[in-house]
Amino acid sequence: MKKLSAIVCMLLLGCLSAQTQNTAQTPAPQHSEPAATAPSQPRIDPAKEADIRQFMEVAGIKTLMAQTLANMSKSMKPLMNQALPPGAYRDKLVELFFAKFESKADLQQVLDLIVPIYDKYLSDDEIKGLIKFYQTPVGQKMVKVMPQLMTESQEASQKWGETLGRQSMLEVLSEHPDLQKAMEEAKQ
Repeated sequence: MKKLSAIVCMLLLGCLSAQTQNTAQTPAPQHSEPAATAPSQPRIDPAKEADIRQFMEVAGIKTLMAQTLANMSKSMKPLMNQALPPGAYRDKLVELFFAKFESKADLQQVLDLIVPIYDKYLSDDEIKGLIKFYQTPVGQKMVKVMPQLMTESQEASQKWGETLGRQSMLEVLSEHPDLQKAMEEAKQ
């Protein structure tokens, strides 16, 4: 049970983190400790930190993170239901888990965690350039359409993955009748 909860949390947070990274087109972080608690990481210049936070504000990253978290919770619920043993308890457990998870999910903490990552990969001039872009009409349109764009992209990717997975499984079972037979026997 602990393993399942840990996997679900890691998936939710990993997808959330990937979503915020895709918004700014930064490489994946090596770690996620805030600068204040990471002894080996130098302190971020306060002016640059302010610019990073301004960028995150004008780019709508917190709003995007909130929507991503909601979408991930919605798509993860059926997977978690399937992963748990059947029983009358299951639906209630999954609902309570996600309610607890969402009540504890403080997006400001995630923003604080990613400030050092932006600092690591982007110069202050690049951050200022992003701020300027997101203050333009095109940048503001991106902020407005990004949540829907990401939702539809995730849905399309999920359908693609399901189709590819189904095709691959059918081909493997067709190529290996012994595995097909073993799977059918295991079902009984």
